[in-house]
Amino acid sequence: MRSTYDETVHPQWKESLADALDTDSFRDLSIFIQRERTQCEVYPADENVFSALSFFGPRDTKVVILGQDPYHEHGQAHGLSFSVQPGIAIPPSLRNIFTERKNNIGLMPPVNGTLTSWAHQGVLLLNTSLTVRAGSAGTHAKKGWEAITDQIIRTVNDNTDRCVFILWGAHAQTKKKLITQGHHAILEAPHPSPLSAYRGFFGSAPFSRTNVLLQEAGRTPIDWSL
Repeated sequence: MRSTYDETVHPQWKESLADALDTDSFRDLSIFIQRERTQCEVYPADENVFSALSFFGPRDTKVVILGQDPYHEHGQAHGLSFSVQPGIAIPPSLRNIFTERKNNIGLMPPVNGTLTSWAHQGVLLLNTSLTVRAGSAGTHAKKGWEAITDQIIRTVNDNTDRCVFILWGAHAQTKKKLITQGHHAILEAPHPSPLSAYRGFFGSAPFSRTNVLLQEAGRTPIDWSL
């Protein structure tokens, strides 16, 4: 896994995560995932585990959309939270995100659920766990990923330019304690899953609100089209 990290991750992320990756905890995590891959299917593929960190460095992060763990069905996960590979059916939570996007800023739902165009603009699509066992949500939680992904959030928190943190659902909102710099903005809403979307996710207007907050801080807004 470390070789994949070395090949795909932006140099600025490598620098900020060097200490967190040079720990017994991360070595244990790497061994655990290697063992899992020999015994069962693990998502995403090894080369996509750190995809969220490949598009830009921490200083260019404008928005963080925080998920929990990768999709656990075949072909879905590719290292970006909520995003799926081209040609894969759009999962219910992402379908609700596209519904809110249409209601908020008038963009029609796209033909696929691949969010790489957001990532190219400085949207960090980060899960708190970066791997999962096939068919079993949450199976790699509390195995060591949280130390890495918490450090990613802290690194963005250290930025002097405003970042908008979009925290959907109770799990993402537990990370609010890591966002301590007052110039950043936090948008909270229920998770977009069918179980909770009607409890306040719909109508939360995250796309327009994010762009207002970025423009207020002199940053270029996100083009949310796909």
